Amino acid sequence: MKRKFIVTGGAGLIGSNIVRELNQMEETDILIVDHLGNSEKWKNLLDLKYKDYLEKDDFLNRIQNGNPFKKYTHIIHMGACSSTTETNASYLIQNNFEYTKVLCEYSLSNETDFIYASSAATYGDGANGYDDRMDISNLRPLNMYGYSKHMFDIYARQKGISDKITGLKYFNVFGFGEAHKNDMRSVVLKGYEQIKSTGSLNLFKSYNSDYADGEQKRDFLYVKDAARITLFLLLEKKYGLFNLGRGIAETWNDLARALFKAMNLPVNINYVEMPESLRPKYQYYTKAETDKLLTAGYEEGFTSLENAIAEYVNLLQRG
Repeated sequence: MKRKFIVTGGAGLIGSNIVRELNQMEETDILIVDHLGNSEKWKNLLDLKYKDYLEKDDFLNRIQNGNPFKKYTHIIHMGACSSTTETNASYLIQNNFEYTKVLCEYSLSNETDFIYASSAATYGDGANGYDDRMDISNLRPLNMYGYSKHMFDIYARQKGISDKITGLKYFNVFGFGEAHKNDMRSVVLKGYEQIKSTGSLNLFKSYNSDYADGEQKRDFLYVKDAARITLFLLLEKKYGLFNLGRGIAETWNDLARALFKAMNLPVNINYVEMPESLRPKYQYYTKAETDKLLTAGYEEGFTSLENAIAEYVNLLQRG
């Protein structure tokens, strides 16, 4: 059967890179679903090859009022509100939880492969670790965004469908295609713009005695790797919840040094006060356990933080 793909959030950071990766595989029978609104997100579509585009509400209405997409073989559901500071819980439930339920149930009823974006935010403060083999009922997200993603993970388990679909707990994804994300842009992009205009980079001070300023750690994942791994798990029919990270925790200082190096400038870091509203919810350490992914057969490796930033900066400088 000829493969036909639906990619929700297909104009977003991860979604557009998934479409680009599909194009490199000579796949162009793609329906992109998104909500462009007044953002500059449309620019992510310019170099992509796809058959059609639908706004997310129109797509959902068609799903709920008929069966117009039954010939599609794969649904890649990246569409969501990804703002970790969004406080409208009802909106997050409708957009991230209810929408995902409808698409998942539609996929299962039509024997369409379904893969969706969960989030590393479901792990909360990491007190229970970052192991995708753990009992997810023990997780306590720190914000409503993380909880809206956690709700569907729990729903899938309770419905007994976790072994028929694939969920992806993305860690700190960055790369070309995120310019529209405003405050949710990565520190790499924000830092590039700040360094370009001021010659220096602001990082938050640490309020944890175990971590010096700038030594807070994250598992940074280049978006090209995120797209490639997503398609590997989808096309190889690997079901369940998977972490998508490199399994390496690096510091904000590491990121900053790589950024200055890529821009061919001397390191100049300022440590600034963190807003008090963020301090109770701040994560000092994240690192994906990747044994499950590797055991599933993923062997292509990961782009190093330094190489990923160098390539990203080159793309930014080229415009």
